Amino acid sequence: MNQDLQLSSYDYALPEELIAQDPIEPRDSARLLVLDRASAALSHQHVRDLPTLLAPGDLIIANRSRVLRSRLVGKKENTGGRVELTLIRPAGDQDERSGLGSQPPKGEPRKGRQTWEALLHGHRLRTGQRVEITPEVTATIGEATPAGRLVQFLGEEDIPALMDRLGQVPLPPYIRDYHRGAERYQTVYGDVVGSAAAPTAGLHFTYLLMDALQRVGVHWAHVILHIGLDTFRPIQEEDVRNHPIHTEWVEVSPEVVQAVRQTKGAGHRVVAVGTSSVRALEFAARSGELEPYCGPVDLYIVPGYHFRIVDVMLTNFHMPRTTVLLLVAAFAGRERILTAYQEAIAERYRFLSFGDAMLIF
Repeated sequence: MNQDLQLSSYDYALPEELIAQDPIEPRDSARLLVLDRASAALSHQHVRDLPTLLAPGDLIIANRSRVLRSRLVGKKENTGGRVELTLIRPAGDQDERSGLGSQPPKGEPRKGRQTWEALLHGHRLRTGQRVEITPEVTATIGEATPAGRLVQFLGEEDIPALMDRLGQVPLPPYIRDYHRGAERYQTVYGDVVGSAAAPTAGLHFTYLLMDALQRVGVHWAHVILHIGLDTFRPIQEEDVRNHPIHTEWVEVSPEVVQAVRQTKGAGHRVVAVGTSSVRALEFAARSGELEPYCGPVDLYIVPGYHFRIVDVMLTNFHMPRTTVLLLVAAFAGRERILTAYQEAIAERYRFLSFGDAMLIF
C-alpha cells in the first residue's frame, strides 16, 4: 500500500508543553511557518506579515461559522452528581438553512423534536439515566452513537434557545486551564452560529489585519461550514481510505463563486483560511467547476486528491492521525508537512487550536 495512505505514516511526537493553553495577544502576533511547496523551503514569519506575503489580487476565503454554546451542565436525578453534555448535532438530517437541526414536518412545533447527539462527561452514566438541566428541562441518556450518545430532552424549551440562554462555548479537551472569555474561541468575523468547534486558522485575524490586507489589494470573501467534532477524531484504520467520514453543513454562495472565477481569470490566487474553507470550496467544485451550493458536505481529502480551487492555505498545526492532518498532507505532500512539523517543534512553535499557524504556497 502507498505509504501516503498508511495511518502510521502520520504519527509524530508532539511535546505536551507545545500544546497551546492560551491564545497569544494580539491575535495576529502568532508565529507563521511559511512553506513553499515547489522548493520545500521554510521561513519564519508572523501572521501580521500576511500583507507582505500575499499579492494584490489574491482572494482570501474564510469560514464565517461561529461556535455553538453547546456545553450544558446538569445533575443526575436522585444522586445530584454533576454531568456535562456537549451537544454535537440534532438526531436526523440537518436543517438546510441553519445547520442546527431537522426541520419538523409542516405544522409540527420544533420544540417537539428534542433528541440530540452529545458527548457526555460524568460518573457511571448509563442508558436511561435522567439528568436535570433546569427544573423545567430534563435529559434522558440514550444509546451510543459513533460520535457519542443520544440524549432526549423533555421540556417545552427549544434546545437551541436553551443553549443560547445557559450554554457555554466548549473548548477542546486538551485545553485544561483557560480563564479568558469565550469570545477568544470565536473568529472576529464569524456571525453564523452552527459549529461544534472553532475554525481555528481564522482565530489569528484582527480587524486591523483585515484592513491592512485590503489596503494592499487582497480581497476577502466568506463561506459557511459548520464544523463537527468528528473532524478532529483520530483515524483508527491503517488504510486511511477506510475511515468513515462524517457529514457537515456548507454554503458557498453565488457571490463567492463569482469572486473565485474573477480571481482565477485574472491569474491571481485563492487563499483558503483553514481546512474547513478548503473542504467547502473543493466540495462545491466536485463536478470540475465551482458552483453555488447549500447543503451537506462529506468530502474526505487524502493524499492523491486533485485540488481544483485552493492555491494557498493558512492552517494551524494539527494532531497526529487526524483527517485535517491528512488534508494538509494532501495539499503540500506528506514528507514536506512532516519535515515542517519537525521544524516547528524544534523552533518551539505552539500547536493546535490556540497555537501558531502555517502558510502553504
